[in-house]
Amino acid sequence: MRKRMIDEMRETMRSLHDAGAIDKQTLRDFEAGALPPPCYTADTIRGLRERLHVSQGVFAAYLNASVSTVQKWENGEKKPSGSALRLLSVIDRKGLEVLA
Repeated sequence: MRKRMIDEMRETMRSLHDAGAIDKQTLRDFEAGALPPPCYTADTIRGLRERLHVSQGVFAAYLNASVSTVQKWENGEKKPSGSALRLLSVIDRKGLEVLA
C-alpha cells in the first residue's frame, strides 16, 4: 500500500512539473525524499543472496564488490553503504536479471 501511495505521489509531482506548476529542482527534491533509505542487516543480505541461489562470489561480482566484503556484510562486521546499498535494494526488488 505504501509503495502505491508513493508511486501516485510521484506521478502527481511529475504532472505538476509537466504543467509548469513546480520547477525541476522541486521535483528532484521530492524524488530524493520519496526514496526510503534501504536497511540491510547481515541476515537480510544472506537471505537475499540465498533466495537468489547464488554464491558469495557471484553475488559480489554483480555488486562489483569483493567476496571478502560480502562475507563481512553477512557476518555483520561491516554494513553496505552508498551505491552498494542502492544496488542491494534494486536486486531485492527486481532480481539479478536487472543487472545482467
